[in-house]
Amino acid sequence: MAHRPPNDWRLASEDSPGGPPTPGGKSSPGGKPVPSATDDAELLDAYSRAVVHVVEQVSPAVVELRVRDRSGQRGGGSGFLVSSDGLALTNSHVVHGRPSVDAVTADGDQIEAEVLGDDPSTDLALIRVSASDLPFTELGDSDGLRVGQLVIAMGNPLGLHATVSTGVVSALGRSMRSRDGRLIENIVQHTAPINPGNSGGPLVDSRGQVVGVNTAIIPFAQGIGFAVPSSTAKWVVAELIKSGRVHRRQLGIQATTVPLARSLVRKLDLLSDQAVEVIRLLPKGAASAAGLTPGDMIVAVQDRIVGSVDDMHRILSLFSIDQPLVMTVVRGSTKFDVEIRG
Repeated sequence: MAHRPPNDWRLASEDSPGGPPTPGGKSSPGGKPVPSATDDAELLDAYSRAVVHVVEQVSPAVVELRVRDRSGQRGGGSGFLVSSDGLALTNSHVVHGRPSVDAVTADGDQIEAEVLGDDPSTDLALIRVSASDLPFTELGDSDGLRVGQLVIAMGNPLGLHATVSTGVVSALGRSMRSRDGRLIENIVQHTAPINPGNSGGPLVDSRGQVVGVNTAIIPFAQGIGFAVPSSTAKWVVAELIKSGRVHRRQLGIQATTVPLARSLVRKLDLLSDQAVEVIRLLPKGAASAAGLTPGDMIVAVQDRIVGSVDDMHRILSLFSIDQPLVMTVVRGSTKFDVEIRG
């Protein structure tokens, strides 16, 4: 059995890219030092400092909401102030149909609040807390979120005021069904633990920007939470401030998703094998005014393929109410375009 000279380890270390091992540390096979327990502690401190800074910055703006319905039954949720004069965001399902709403601030003051606007289609609502000179936070930019990014959820889960949990963005671009049947688009999925009572609280990034409004958890699932993105919240807040409701284009139709015959798809060179069939029209609706009739099948709007009722809602939400839309319709075996106004 061959023996190495006593100084072989020195030669190997000197020849390796990483050089000799550092005192008190270990070398990896590539010659780089393996992080010690001290390094781990420093990394943890950096993580902790980031979270603590965000919590100190945002938590004064988080409020607990105590609500009662018309039968006197109590409920609760979370919200957060977005202006110093008492404007606050929360979930629609927290305050919808509740004539009595009180906000409890981070200082413990219970203040009466009123619902200024409610949008079940995005599960967002705007309330006004009857006070001034309140601490507030601003809605950030959710469009810059990345999967794996640190996020912090704040709220009052199970009635426990000012609770904080951390996690990461686990998926982007999710969709979920709202109470009125519409799809809420671009939902942020994250792993910050949330429980009943977190609804309406802010989801915050490591810079202290509110990037979402926590809205739901999946029962019996672990580590899966959802938030309405701040980009949607900004639009909803602007609409609710302006008129107390979110204005969406209404076609005035009852419709359903139907399959198209393959022969019709080939004949008309359609790009989808499904369409939205008009079942009924409101007499004074925009679709009726444009000449649509029951049995017509909508296959595109503004050259965007329509393969389902959800597609229709999604596309209509992209355009202002004042903008005329060109709708592609199949009637019998004929394809034609109509212009929709209003």
